[in-house]
Amino acid sequence: MIPAMSPCGPLIVGHRGASYDAPENTLASYRLCWEQNADGGEGDYHLTKDGQVVCIHDATTRRTGDKDLDVGRSTLAELRTVDLGAWKNPTYAGERIPLLSEVLALVPPGKLYYLEIKCGPEILPALERILAASPTKREQLRIISFNADVIAESKRRLPQIKAHWITGFEQDQQTKVWTPSGETILQTLARTKADGLNAQWNARFVTPEMVTKLKGMGLETAVWTVDDPKVARALADAGVFGLTTNRPGFLREALAKT
Repeated sequence: MIPAMSPCGPLIVGHRGASYDAPENTLASYRLCWEQNADGGEGDYHLTKDGQVVCIHDATTRRTGDKDLDVGRSTLAELRTVDLGAWKNPTYAGERIPLLSEVLALVPPGKLYYLEIKCGPEILPALERILAASPTKREQLRIISFNADVIAESKRRLPQIKAHWITGFEQDQQTKVWTPSGETILQTLARTKADGLNAQWNARFVTPEMVTKLKGMGLETAVWTVDDPKVARALADAGVFGLTTNRPGFLREALAKT
């Protein structure tokens, strides 16, 4: 069973693992995430040319690798030639792009894992096959995406796994209007049959009232990316379900002191 709350309040979720300390979205980062006693982990997923589901944030390896390959146009074997650790620290040289199955194998019993889909619904058939073969329990997983179509299709194909729609917040510099509006958020959650909202931290939108409203609708609210203990405490007091952070160990300790 996944606990409703951690001892600090919300569940502490490692953003791309313990990515402040280790190279993001690598097995090293996830191992450290669990060593830091995070309640959950989060990672980003793309589909390769040969139909493999791999853990990487960007559509290319340019930012975090020692060579530039397009993930969707490369095979797993080609992608495995890229060093994804040395950019962070020489200690991590030799880290390779992991498969979803390899990441899931590290998830401890009773912990949560968020799978962020960075491409489109075309990844879902492969994802479905991988999850069917994985010992990770369905209640340990959350599928998340900015793409509303991914959420809707994942609820159709994998109804036993909770899914959260992700949103950031942007203000038009000319009109000063913020998007999406609260009404649009609620409409999108309803249309996609989402089980929750994964929202960027923004004090204008992520309020105790919003969290209470969503909770009353049976929906979970998670917030990204929170590394500031003061912000984390305010969100904990608001009753959010989860906090995604680059520093799970640090944030847990900081919340325990407040």
